[in-house]
Amino acid sequence: MKEKKIWTAKGQDVPEMPEDEARKHIEKLLWPDGPICPHCQSKDVYKMEGDTIRAGLYRCRECEQPFTVTVGTIFEDSHIPLAKWVKAFHLMCSSKKGISAAQLQRNLGLGSYRTAWHMAHRIRLAMKCEPLAGGLKGVVQVDECYIGPRRPRPGTGPHKRGRGTKKAPVIVLVERGGDARCHPVDAVNAKNLKGAIKELVHKSATIHTDEFSSYIGIGKYFAGGHKVVNHCEGEYSHDGVNTNTAESYFSLLKRGVHGIFHHVSKKHLHRYCDEFEFRWNGRELNDVERRTLALQQAPGKRLMYRQPENGQV
Repeated sequence: MKEKKIWTAKGQDVPEMPEDEARKHIEKLLWPDGPICPHCQSKDVYKMEGDTIRAGLYRCRECEQPFTVTVGTIFEDSHIPLAKWVKAFHLMCSSKKGISAAQLQRNLGLGSYRTAWHMAHRIRLAMKCEPLAGGLKGVVQVDECYIGPRRPRPGTGPHKRGRGTKKAPVIVLVERGGDARCHPVDAVNAKNLKGAIKELVHKSATIHTDEFSSYIGIGKYFAGGHKVVNHCEGEYSHDGVNTNTAESYFSLLKRGVHGIFHHVSKKHLHRYCDEFEFRWNGRELNDVERRTLALQQAPGKRLMYRQPENGQV
């Protein structure tokens, strides 16, 4: 199948597929060995034909249930055409700092901001990969940051930065030259930071952090020990020890939050972390390969709509 492309303001080559081609494309990705019934996993199925039969409808001979490729995926019960879903996946997978729901609404011609907002969160759910325990190896840099408003609201007092603010704390663990794991934490303390490191990093690794006291003692759990760079003394790298890659990751995340989304609620922050983690881990792939990977992760995930709290996204 040859994709038609259009040039967008953001510079991506975005696929423009007819609806039937988009459906066949998704079926090929999700059913590489042919259609499978999502109800009983049987391959004894047949495609239903007829003027009154909707496109892409199959029936299982085992359980006699009808189904399409969207059943049991993030697409289920969506009235948005699959061609727009493919285009949305491409836009989100190729936008380095993300794309806002308002921009997604304009680019796809969706009827409301709510539709675009929910669609984007469903795609973020597809992007989510459950990290393997102890999956990060070699040199692993660990750092934390705080996500929230850049300026205080009028009448809320002086603006604070870092620890002690009401901003949401986020931790990132980055394998040098490899993948990253990023997620919000309830509090930046020894229990949470050391717990995340011990869960996600292989015992043979070497841990690099800044001088924050909550990391003290983590080295005894890893063969490579714990090495520290002291930012308070103006030290940012010595003998190959630094947290520069972790800080680069946070730079992208913060630019996305402040420049693209403008504000994200603590309730949904983990989904934005999943999105940026997915793009970071797929940075060596081209846009189409990254989109394909995200689409292949769509099965088995559902996200039902809930009204945003206090207008927050």
